[in-house]
Amino acid sequence: MHNPEDCYVCLIPKPTSVFESEGNFSLSRDTIIFTQKDNRETGFIANLLSTFLGEVSGYEAPVREQDSDKKQGNIYLSLKADESLGEEGYEVSITTDGVRLHANSPAGLFYGVQTLRQLLPIYSSETASLPAVSIRDVPRFEWRGAMLDVSRHFFGVEDVKRFIDLISHYKINRLHLHLSDDQGWRVEIKSWPRLTEVGGSTQVGGGKGGYFTQEQYKEIVDYARSRYIMIVPEIDTPGHTNAALASYAELNSSEEAPELYTDTRVGFSSLWINSEITYTFLDDVIREVAALTPTPYIHIGGDEARSTSEEDYKYFIKRIQEIVAAHGKTAIGWSEIGEAELLPGTIAQIWIPAGFENAKRQSAKMILSPANKIYLDMKYDTSSPLGLDWAGLVSVKDSYDWEPGSYMEGLEESQILGIEAPLWTETVQSMKDIEYMTFPRLLGVAELAWSPKGQTWDDYRQRLAAHGERMEAMGINFFKSPDVDWE
Repeated sequence: MHNPEDCYVCLIPKPTSVFESEGNFSLSRDTIIFTQKDNRETGFIANLLSTFLGEVSGYEAPVREQDSDKKQGNIYLSLKADESLGEEGYEVSITTDGVRLHANSPAGLFYGVQTLRQLLPIYSSETASLPAVSIRDVPRFEWRGAMLDVSRHFFGVEDVKRFIDLISHYKINRLHLHLSDDQGWRVEIKSWPRLTEVGGSTQVGGGKGGYFTQEQYKEIVDYARSRYIMIVPEIDTPGHTNAALASYAELNSSEEAPELYTDTRVGFSSLWINSEITYTFLDDVIREVAALTPTPYIHIGGDEARSTSEEDYKYFIKRIQEIVAAHGKTAIGWSEIGEAELLPGTIAQIWIPAGFENAKRQSAKMILSPANKIYLDMKYDTSSPLGLDWAGLVSVKDSYDWEPGSYMEGLEESQILGIEAPLWTETVQSMKDIEYMTFPRLLGVAELAWSPKGQTWDDYRQRLAAHGERMEAMGINFFKSPDVDWE
């Protein structure tokens, strides 16, 4: 059972500063959550908090607009101007008299509520309380991401929503959805309907596959926004395109469509680089995806294009960046795009060293996703029932015990947009599989992205151990790493 006096050990990510006091704030049936007037978002966040309170106390606190009397025994959520908190920081003060949570934006309030949730008891109690503590918290990096591959194996709307709920609890604010690959095309494109009719019909191992209609995709985008997570869609090009090539013969230089592909080998497919039909196709796809995604980014892939010549690759990467820009978005690509000319603002996602030096030379911002540290599809150890090992084994300790600011030689921290942990799904077939491969490694990634520089593994592993019971209460099928004493 969680002890309020152990509140500090239970917080992941570790806050910027924590000051503990004596006593605690006891929840009662008279507790009210007050918000500012005429702010729909803060009202929504207050209702989330009320739900969390109800889970541990048995009764949900009513939500009211701001009470000028500031009566004791209540919880206050408010927006205030404090530039030092930025857009996502927050301050929370818990005393024996009440709780006050302040932020500059609704996002900050949401993250503060996630911290309050971790301070609450794990299990229901008639005497539920919050420990007296003052917290000031600001994220280290702007980009705190996870990636879910729905192409190798398809996962539906409800699975993606659960994933969003789980990662948002740890202040992850980007969900990169890998929507197309050799094995499946997963988002409806109305101007090219065979992409999903044909290309979405299967998956690794020959299962039935699936895809998101545009309405379903928009539902995911909206749900993520309500949890302050930005959806970043990826249409992988010019390789990893067999599902598209099988759907439309005219995208192939042979003008013959290949068979659908259900294996896991990579590097064999390529769009027809020197055909204008290819760029008409991409313009239509990017236009429709951009219209469905009211966020700044489109991921263009660019990795493992081994069947595309160097000259064609460089030509292609420049053109697709121009298409993305024409639709008002910023392009992101995997490491290899650094070998091509990058438009101003294009972001390189570093998973291997290839392309890094050239991307740095072109002043590109970087997202760090080192495969040997935070690829969530790598096996934990040799006994792992799921996962791959081409980048090595990635233990819970490996995924936490590295420093993003000094990981790439010569890369200044000012060039690092943030970090993102990808989960590729060649061996992942169910939500339970997703949870097993993601947790608890993603908690460490979340802390690396949020918490101040200089955290230690020894301190983190103690907090993670205390967090095991919380993950169990949340129904997460997590891996009980031998690196951690879970008892």
